[in-house]
Amino acid sequence: MRILQCRPGDPEAKGLVERANGYLETSFLPGRTFTGPDDFNAQLEPWLQRANQRPHRRLGCRPVDRIAVDRAAMVALPPVAPIVGWCTATRLARDHYVRLASNDYSVHPSAIGRLVEVVADLEQVTVTCAGQVVARHQRCWDVHQTLTDPAHAQAAAALRAIRLQPVAAPVDTEVEQRSLSDYDALLGVEGVA
Repeated sequence: MRILQCRPGDPEAKGLVERANGYLETSFLPGRTFTGPDDFNAQLEPWLQRANQRPHRRLGCRPVDRIAVDRAAMVALPPVAPIVGWCTATRLARDHYVRLASNDYSVHPSAIGRLVEVVADLEQVTVTCAGQVVARHQRCWDVHQTLTDPAHAQAAAALRAIRLQPVAAPVDTEVEQRSLSDYDALLGVEGVA
């Protein structure tokens, strides 16, 4: 089992979902406002109960009458719940961001160059390094977004400032210059011209 995020308007991949969304856009959404996902779901539930009571022309009955038949046709769930979401491991690059579903999430720069594990579900993205959490972000469902934790940005700026500090001037030291005749004497080749 895995989550597959399809491209918008891809009828071959998600026609059923697109039709349901179109129905909601034309029948449920007009004239309504929402304060967030919970408010959307709270308004949607009673509307669906009313909408499922009306006879459906294609089905030839009310959708609510089909629920018992659908449940009887379903197989039992496995005894162990399947893992849902994303789980991957990667070495953290110098830019201290990990990419998940076209979005970039910041990670604490202390993990740069080390192996990190990225675990994401429908609500949040968590990055761990050696068992310690080095990033936690709310999951973003938009595309091509960059999500930066202010603490990660500050830590990166501090590390950059340390790295860019001027190095101490080299100490002027005198090095002894040995005569080439000393080497000739060591090698037993004196008097060769």
